[in-house]
Amino acid sequence: MGLVYSIVNQKGGVGKTTTAVNLAAYMALQGAKTLLIDLDPQANATSGLGVDKSSVQWSSYDVLIEAKQLLDSIMPTPIPNLSLLPATMDLAAADIELMPRISRETCLRVALQSARTEFEVILIDSPPSLGLLTLNALVASDAIIIPIQTEYYALEGISQLLKTVDLVTRHLNPDLFVAKVILTMFDHRTRLGNQVVADVKNFFQDKVSETLVPRNVRLSEAPSHGLPIVKYDARSRGALAYQSIAKEILQDGKTRTR
Repeated sequence: MGLVYSIVNQKGGVGKTTTAVNLAAYMALQGAKTLLIDLDPQANATSGLGVDKSSVQWSSYDVLIEAKQLLDSIMPTPIPNLSLLPATMDLAAADIELMPRISRETCLRVALQSARTEFEVILIDSPPSLGLLTLNALVASDAIIIPIQTEYYALEGISQLLKTVDLVTRHLNPDLFVAKVILTMFDHRTRLGNQVVADVKNFFQDKVSETLVPRNVRLSEAPSHGLPIVKYDARSRGALAYQSIAKEILQDGKTRTR
């Protein structure tokens, strides 16, 4: 059975989609059959893998709202071992359309049942909010990955996210846990960056990855070319960081499933 991870942070601009795309690419290249689910109406993970959003036939919207079979809706990517369930702007209405449904929080979990036997790792890029899309991601997941930007107010909103996670574990998904906290956009030259690292490690303890994702121009440029960093500049500092974190998460997952 594949492990399902939601990449979550309701605060925008923390590197959530960059983390989703690049972890997925490196996990696939390290031999794990991987599925990336784009659950963000902005569809940046979709375009970040070079997919033209206007050309998408079936998307995560169709799976959630129209009950389209998930395995019939995924598409291959240029990365070996990596498949994508793309998103389109249609997803922006999903929260409203899900609202009146019975068991609206479990739609994605039900849809994912068939994919769990086909993939070793499933990553969900959730939207920067705590609405029904993110709730579906949390209920469908085994664990969460939290990217946190090493900037002022880094921990702002994290307490609300953790309250939501706690509610989900108490009422909908008792086995959900925090797998990894990833510190992004780190600049070792600033006192603030180093202080944020210390604060986050104090808060999350051993959940924090020892590998810090640096502020890196190549990481910022890669999405505009529709490429994960491994295909854009595999020697960049950002690429090496995500390669290391992907290996770390895969190893943790193997240990947990033994």
